[in-house]
Amino acid sequence: MKHYNFQYPHRRKNILTGEWILVSPHRTNRPWQGEVSEADNQVRHEYEPSCYLCPGNKRANGEINPRYENTFVFTNDFSALLENTENYNLNKEDLLIAKSEKGICRVVNFSPRHDLTLAEMGEGKIKNVIETWRDEFQKLGSNPAINYVQIFENKGSMMGNSNPHPHGQIWAQQSIPLEAANELKQFKKYYKKNKRSILQDYLKLELKLEERIVYKNESFVVLVPFWAVWPYETLIISKRKIASLLQFNNKEDKDFANALKTITTKYDNLFKTTFPYSAGMHQAPTDGKDYKEWHFHMHFYPPLLRSANIKKFMVGYEMLAEPQRDITPEYSANILKELSSVHYKKNK
Repeated sequence: MKHYNFQYPHRRKNILTGEWILVSPHRTNRPWQGEVSEADNQVRHEYEPSCYLCPGNKRANGEINPRYENTFVFTNDFSALLENTENYNLNKEDLLIAKSEKGICRVVNFSPRHDLTLAEMGEGKIKNVIETWRDEFQKLGSNPAINYVQIFENKGSMMGNSNPHPHGQIWAQQSIPLEAANELKQFKKYYKKNKRSILQDYLKLELKLEERIVYKNESFVVLVPFWAVWPYETLIISKRKIASLLQFNNKEDKDFANALKTITTKYDNLFKTTFPYSAGMHQAPTDGKDYKEWHFHMHFYPPLLRSANIKKFMVGYEMLAEPQRDITPEYSANILKELSSVHYKKNK
């Protein structure tokens, strides 16, 4: 295979969305005169009396949490989507366009312990979270009014998380949202031409090249995608073409827990801090149609760039033209690959 020189400015295409990103590796040589700060390693307790997610505590709506021992799921007290939204459609001269959107928002507490994140939980406990995600996906997706279920986690105050208690969210809605719709378009286009999943062929190529692989087990591969936008962005892809969590077998549950534990631990180890990110899995829509082209994957979008508190911002060119990055995906993949899979707190 021809060797390409990625030391100079070039653009890369995101095969899942059809969008492009500008990569400028030579800019890493510029002197840094911006902020330099230390990690925020605030000590957290197993139980926090003022936390509205801890077992037995009162939430904002006055309800009392059960004294749960594993995961705990409830409807968000401040849901972005509502089941009983009034139906309407607005279209004024094809210029002012809007329509109502119904949905359900759920909160998933990963653990009763206030001080643990996925990176610090055991794989057995993470498997419990996966089983909870699957149960919620099945329940919400079987609702005839729900056509897409988005499972995600915002970790850290930098990502807008208002409560450090380990939790994620599930938004289930009437429409297929923009990112999933863009991916679906690319999945369908590739499958129609090749009769294979685009991620099947992409994963086969990445495993052959071994340039951006961070970690792999029998069922999943963690890699920095060729088109990554965020400095240490990763993608978890199932080796088997699976449409959703509903198709996981027990081995895949365990291996997915292992992959989640490994990448979140490596993230924490990078800057010796509880590493912020937004992460979420993309699964087939739940509208009852057959999505034979879909391939399960999970995105991790971490904002950190140079240290525990130095964030990459989307500004200027990136807001007005297209995303841009300095360090190459190959560089960040190698950094993550070489990091230990044992959490840094275990070595203290």
